Order: sequence, then structure tokens, then C-alpha cells
Amino acid sequence: MCGIAGFYLREGKASLSAVRTMCDQIRHRGPDDEGYHVEAGCAIGMRRLSIIDLSTGHQPMANEDESVWVVFNGEIYNYQELRRDLLARGHRFVTNSDTETLVHLYEEQGAEGLRRLRGMFAYAIWDSRRRRMFLARDRFGKKPLYYAVLPEGLYFGSELKCLQAAGVPCDIDEEAIRLFFHFTYIPEPWSCFRAVRKLPPGSWMTYDADGTVRQGRYWRFPTPVAQTPADFSEAEVCGQLRDKFDESVRIRMIADVPLGAFLSGGIDSSSVVASMALTSPEPVRTFSIGFEESAFNELEYAAMVARQYHTDHHEIVVRPDAVDLVSRLVRHFDEPFGDSSAIPTFIVSEFAVRHVKVALSGDGGDELFAGYDRFQALEKLRKLDRLPRVFRAFTSWMADCLPYSAYGKNYLHMLSRSTALERYFESNFAPWFLRQELLQKDWMLPADSAYLTRALSEFLLPGNADLLSQALFFETTQNLPGDMLVKVDRMSMANSLEVRCPLLDHELGEVAAGIPHGWKIRDGKGKYILLRALGERLPAPLLNRAKMGFGVPLSLWFRGALRTFLWDHLGSASFTKRGIVSPAFVQQMLREHDSGRRDNSHWLWSLLMLELWFRQLDAQPARQHSAVYD
Repeated sequence: MCGIAGFYLREGKASLSAVRTMCDQIRHRGPDDEGYHVEAGCAIGMRRLSIIDLSTGHQPMANEDESVWVVFNGEIYNYQELRRDLLARGHRFVTNSDTETLVHLYEEQGAEGLRRLRGMFAYAIWDSRRRRMFLARDRFGKKPLYYAVLPEGLYFGSELKCLQAAGVPCDIDEEAIRLFFHFTYIPEPWSCFRAVRKLPPGSWMTYDADGTVRQGRYWRFPTPVAQTPADFSEAEVCGQLRDKFDESVRIRMIADVPLGAFLSGGIDSSSVVASMALTSPEPVRTFSIGFEESAFNELEYAAMVARQYHTDHHEIVVRPDAVDLVSRLVRHFDEPFGDSSAIPTFIVSEFAVRHVKVALSGDGGDELFAGYDRFQALEKLRKLDRLPRVFRAFTSWMADCLPYSAYGKNYLHMLSRSTALERYFESNFAPWFLRQELLQKDWMLPADSAYLTRALSEFLLPGNADLLSQALFFETTQNLPGDMLVKVDRMSMANSLEVRCPLLDHELGEVAAGIPHGWKIRDGKGKYILLRALGERLPAPLLNRAKMGFGVPLSLWFRGALRTFLWDHLGSASFTKRGIVSPAFVQQMLREHDSGRRDNSHWLWSLLMLELWFRQLDAQPARQHSAVYD
């Protein structure tokens, strides 16, 4: 696991000091080693967290004649199989690293070779013969890769701060900020800066000496199956699912350093730990986080799994004095990010890295197997299509007449939407009525879903797809890489910890997409087929408990330990003068929350993260773009 960065200039000679400066920004991603290759206008570099082949895994790595070089962030779990095939084809290896496999696979198959990789990755290859830079990212987007194409060349890095250090223009992308207010994160492929984009998951791109850019997709998440086929066999599917799940866990346990697992007490992480324990000859190291507030504490359930599988279990209880890390989080995300579960993710990563260098997690199960409560509510949204358009128009007018203080206004606005997809976005992300009150007019997205369906067309199925298929596809291809995986990557790598996600093995994901909806949701509960396949491995109390999100008692903290910090920032002159939000409405939200009348913690946290990000940006010195040249 590493952090990578570099650039390719169309004219001039690249500077070693510039690429080193870029990589210095991500030292936390790889504190064990560093390496660089500079050749004419190309400079690539890396910071390494040593996990596999500790003694000979130094990067950048090259092919036999040093005409192809690679810097790599991630893990390739089937590299040994690929290595054997490449050796048989005449390639020569000098290390035992998965990184070197990428060089020879590129020589052999170019971009087509990406289809053979099983893992999480973002990497850059410099092809000196073709004078070409090649970038690639894994299928689900577990590893980040930012890039900027400017008149003088291409810049890339694992984090935005790499590109900022190279002097890439930092003009704010206002459209991205508008989207932040809709999703509380900046969706793929946008970034907070107009000049910078994220390479989409499952994609590659090339940049040539003449400035030509080409992009391609080597994988797309399959369309989730809606109808149950006549030959569907529960026993057969459960067996296939169980085998593929165990295989996905097993190949992620390959490491030359101590390895453990996050254990939340939920179905997904508990299933991962159970599978690890059935494979490992030694007790699995497990790490759990809890809170003094009982509504957020899952330690009891995590302990049940730990006892059943005799794990080497470690627990930490977070108290409000731990929230002093709030300001630290902003630097690691580089752009506005409103998911407050970043706090426990950071803390459990910081806790685990005292004992291990790699941790397996249960991320992805809710998206693949319809575990979120919002999936179970979709049928109700679809049934509203039967209401006459005249009635829906009347409810929209009535909602507009009501003051914000009317608690039913959200439901009326949602009810008035003309399609079930619109209602899905309205009910699960930022509701229109709230954004209308909160934002100044210039910062509002259009009211209907036409803009979102156009802007996010890559993450939506064709219009005739059923609503649950649409939601599962969107959550997996956009919400997962844009929110969940960003959080896990930044918070774990901030602590130099590698996190692996067995449920996001692409072969397992393809199996999940092929399981009909009726076998994911049954009797109003999600993950039915997953529990049929793996449930007998888990303690009985876990199987029927209500789902608990991986959150923090933010609502209480905003009335206690974080209250002054929150009010000082959202009531500050700097926040007001930015001209983005309505100061009066922000004050209303603060008072409502403070009194306990309404829980506004989610939106207040997003606003706080936005203001902290702006202040961090304001404090950064302007960099000269010419710094990349010798």
C-alpha cells in the first residue's frame, strides 16, 4: 500500500525536487520507503507502506530494459497466478512483489490486462518508448486517483494535496460545491477544484506527448437482477455465495506483516471475522469501538463474535474529549466531506495500527445485499406513482405554503415528485425544501431530477429500470466510492493502516448483482440471502437485531463538548461573508438543535466541515506553477 504522485510535461525537463514535494504531502500513506524516477518531462514517485515483499518491493519498478516504469498504490491478490503466466511467456522478474506484475502485464496486454487483476489499486505507468503516461484505478474505486490535464501537461496523485503542491490551479468548482450540498460529499468524477478530476472506478486513461488524452472503461458493475429466474436454486446460490465470500476473505489475508479485522458487531464485519477465524491457525486480532452513549454502542455484539471465535479482541470507548481531532480530519480529506462517521473510522484505525498493519473490514455489504433501511422503503415510493398528477401538484403547492418549521413539509415535497427516482433522491439525500431555505439562490441545483439524471448518467441505469435496481446501482457505483470508500481510505491511511474489503471483491460483487431482489429483501429486511448463506456462523442475537449505523453521538456532542466550536465557526463573519448560505437560517438551525426541537446534526456537521475546509484553503500559500521544472 502506498501513495503515488507525478507529472508529465509536454515540453521542458521535469524536476526531481517537485515530485518529491508532491510525495512529501502523502508521507502518512507510506512512511516506510520512498522512490522516484525522473526522465525528460516525466517524474513519478511513491511513498510506501510495506505489506508484501518487505525486502525487495522498492518502487518505482521497471521492466528488463527499463523502458516501462510503474508506481503503484494497492494490492493485487492474484499476482502469483499472473506472475506464473508471465514467466511462462518469457518475462523476467527480479522481485517477489505484486507491483512488478503490473509492468509485465502492461507490456503483454496494455489496458486489456486490467481485466485480469483482482485487487484494489491505483497506479501510473510511464512508457518511455511511446512517450505515454498510463493511469488506472480499481473496479469499485477503493483506491483514489486524482488528475489534472493542463496546457503544459498531466499531473496526478493519490490525494489532492499532491496536485496542490505542484501548483495546479485551485480555483473552486462551484458546481462541485452545489453537489456537495446535495450529497454532503463531492461525487465522482468532480473534485472541489475546476482543474482536477477523479479517475472513475473501473477506468484507465493515457496521456501522450502531444497532449492527447484517451479514457476507457474495463469494467462496469452489472445491472442488478430484478426478477427471480425459473431455475433459481437457493441452496446452489448460497453455496456459491459462501464459497466466493470465503475465497475473497482468504486471498486478503496474504501479508508479510501483522493482520487483523475491524469488528463492529454488525452482520458484515462479523461474517468477515468468522471466515478469517475458520481459515487462520492463530487467533484473529479484532478491533471494536464503542461510545458511552448506549444508542451508539455495539461492543456487546462485537464481544459475542469475539468470544465465539476466540479472537485476540481489543476495545476502545470514545468519549467526547476525543472530538478534538475534528480539525485534523479536514486536511486528510482535502475537500468538503460531510460524513461524521469519519470520526470513529479514524479512531478505530488509530487504535488498530498499534497492533497490526493491515485490517479487513465489512464495507460493501449494505450496497451489494440491500442492507440499508432506505432500500426497504423504496416500494412505498414506487406506489406513489399511482397518485394523480393533479394531487401531486397540489401537495407541492401546499408544501411551498408551509413554513420550514412544519415537520411534515419534507414528506409533502417528496410526495409531489413526479417519478419514484426523484422521490428516492429527495427522501435520501438533501431535500429540496431544506436547500431552498439554506442556500443563496446562486448555489442551488435545479429543482427537478433532470439535472441529476444528466450529470450522474454514468451512475444510473436506463430509464425503464426498476427503482430498486436503480438505487442499488447508484449506491454501489457512486455513493460507495464517493462517500464510504473515501472515508475508509483517508482515515485508515492517515494512520498508515491498510484496510482491505473482502465484500468488495469484484467477483463477489458480480455474484451479488445476479441475485434477484426478492432474495435480498424478504419480510421487510435486507441481506436475506447473505444470512441464509453465512448466518449459521454468527451468534443468534446478531441475526434479528435492528441495523445500527456506524455513527457517533454527534447530536449530543453539538449540545455539549462541540457546542462552542460549532457556534463559533457557523456564526463567524468569514462563514457569512462567503455568500453561500443564509445566515439567518443557519442560526435557526443552530437554535433548533440546541433546544432539542430538531436534530440538525447531520447538516450542521456538513456546514462545519465546509467552513473548516474554506479556512484551510485560505491559509495555504499560493504556489508557483513553474516549480515542476528544473
